[in-house]
Amino acid sequence: MKHVLKLFSLLVLISALWISLLQASIIPQSHTWLLPIYFIVSLGCYGLLMVGVGLMRFPTCPQEAVLLQQDIAEAKDFLKQKGVDVGSE
Repeated sequence: MKHVLKLFSLLVLISALWISLLQASIIPQSHTWLLPIYFIVSLGCYGLLMVGVGLMRFPTCPQEAVLLQQDIAEAKDFLKQKGVDVGSE
């Protein structure tokens, strides 16, 4: 719930900033109306960047790979006992 409140307060802050820029005419009117679109595009780029960084830093777990191979071997043995053809090794 705290995360939702934090996001909501950030949304209110950004909206207040945008409305104040519309009222103050600091930035030309044509640019001010595009700020929400710029914000959404920037947010999308940030999200893609975080996904890319997460993929580049994805940890490898060799011990988990060994456990997975053991589980696969157990499953193949179980299926062979039940008479299921599991293919060649």
